[in-house]
Amino acid sequence: MKNILVLCTGNSCRSQMAHGYLNQFLEGKEATVYSAGIETHGINPGAAAIMKEDGISIDHHTSNLVEEYAHINFDYIITVCDHANENCPYIPSKNAVRLHHNFFDPSKVVGTDEEKHAAFLKAREEIKTYFKKFVEEHLL
Repeated sequence: MKNILVLCTGNSCRSQMAHGYLNQFLEGKEATVYSAGIETHGINPGAAAIMKEDGISIDHHTSNLVEEYAHINFDYIITVCDHANENCPYIPSKNAVRLHHNFFDPSKVVGTDEEKHAAFLKAREEIKTYFKKFVEEHLL
């Protein structure tokens, strides 16, 4: 069983989208996906909506602090924003492969509904592409 942790600052948007795609791409595989933040901000409604457009519900996800998973030995720890990568407390999974990719943050976009939707779509597609490749390269 592989344990995968996806980290972002508030565990509300990018890490939640990654969590949703990893669950989809790993369905039926021996893996458990966790997502967490160095803060908790709840699930971003824009992230939930854009994932639903692609047939994935993250409504049931929770926003968790990384400290909640200190007892788990992770195989992969993936940070999805620079802030979390630079500020996350040490996670004692000595054999974990640690990866980092700073994804575009759609939650920071100010503008019309169409501009916000385009921002979430851009982030979703970046995340989907990255994590599909991650699964193919590391877990299949």
